[in-house]
Amino acid sequence: MRKKDATILIVDDDDDILFSARISLKKYFSEIITSNTPKKITNHLTEQTIDVVLLDMNYRIGYEDGKEGLYWLKHIKEVSPETTVILMTAFGNVKLAVEAIKNGATDFILKPWNSEKLYGVVNAAVELARSKRKNTQLETVQQLNDKQFHTQTEHIIGTSPAMQSAVDLAQKVAPTDATILILGENGTGKYVFAKEIHLKSERKNHPFIHVDLGSLNENLFESELFGYVKGAFTDAHKDTIGRFELAKGGTIFLDEIGNLPLHLQSKLLTVVQNRKVTRLGEGKERDIDVRIICATNADIHQMVDEQTFRQDLLFRINTIELNLPPLRDRIGDIELLANHFLVKLNHKYRKNLNGFSKQAINGLKNYHWPGNIREIEHIVERAVIVTDNTQIQLEDLHFSIKKLKASFVKNLNLDETEKLLIEQALQKHQGNVSRAAKELGINRTALYRRLEKHQL
Repeated sequence: MRKKDATILIVDDDDDILFSARISLKKYFSEIITSNTPKKITNHLTEQTIDVVLLDMNYRIGYEDGKEGLYWLKHIKEVSPETTVILMTAFGNVKLAVEAIKNGATDFILKPWNSEKLYGVVNAAVELARSKRKNTQLETVQQLNDKQFHTQTEHIIGTSPAMQSAVDLAQKVAPTDATILILGENGTGKYVFAKEIHLKSERKNHPFIHVDLGSLNENLFESELFGYVKGAFTDAHKDTIGRFELAKGGTIFLDEIGNLPLHLQSKLLTVVQNRKVTRLGEGKERDIDVRIICATNADIHQMVDEQTFRQDLLFRINTIELNLPPLRDRIGDIELLANHFLVKLNHKYRKNLNGFSKQAINGLKNYHWPGNIREIEHIVERAVIVTDNTQIQLEDLHFSIKKLKASFVKNLNLDETEKLLIEQALQKHQGNVSRAAKELGINRTALYRRLEKHQL
């Protein structure tokens, strides 16, 4: 029989009992620890994860009331709530057994025991401990989902060569456990890619934990990522698992890693390197089974050159480096994205807008998009809300004139520049041709000719 991966602590002042229990259980469970005094219980609980404690009820000679056992039972439940406790006694006191169960004991066993009975009781307690840990993880993940996560992942939209290159690489690395670094400007879809990689991986049925390092207070870095034990600091009222442990079996997405100060980078490096975390206020290391995906909008390689980002940490987090193109480099995807968001927002606001006018599409394609995909969604949403038309017009989009001018300066093609200026004038005057013509220094007839020429 293969041993079950579980740690059992047996506490009794009778060395013969310890020996007998150890011999009975060691063939079934991976680690059996014995102690002839309850005073070492705290050390064992803080040094490693104990699944089950077999605890004697009496330790003082001449006392058989079980009060010491109840005291240590309460202590174990406070220090390690997920550990299950089985109480042992040579005196079959039913009243004491009932009191012990009420105080949190999982079961009660009389000495001397039958080996098969002992195994059955301990095995059930191991499964209960695992279930408690899993429920604690799931409850915390669900709370994070309620607060932070979208109920649905936005789809990756795009057929441009730059986007297809990124998608192809993501599809290749998703089934692996490779550590990934996603680079790209704000709004290029780093979160969407990280979530998509998780959903296409073998870890898809386990948690996806998103940590925004850019908004995380430095003082909370260790407690949030690594967890803490009760009493570790003033407001630590109970043991709390950190984000790395919450992601057990799944993926942790460390967003905006370029914002992490150097002194915290070294702590993260240790965890990434050793795949172990130590909760604040606790001495034991805990193994973590997670896939790590990081992202940043910063030029992280330049930061390494400037010695503001650790080179050894960069080596650890970018086994695969995935670069996401800005929207201005994938103009062919702009209309696709705009229509995607329009369908979504039509449903959200209970509207039935019939696409975009040619002028609006040209305006979208000529805009510089400093905010990338996030900005196009925002602009389309605003247009859906404010328009009185059946189709979104250029004037509904309300681009920033300064940003349109910045885009214009970079474009020296005469025809395209003329087209952009006309679109800009029409937008400024909300489609009024007479005012737009005056702004451009031409008459209405000349403007109409140019509108026809540029198919506006």
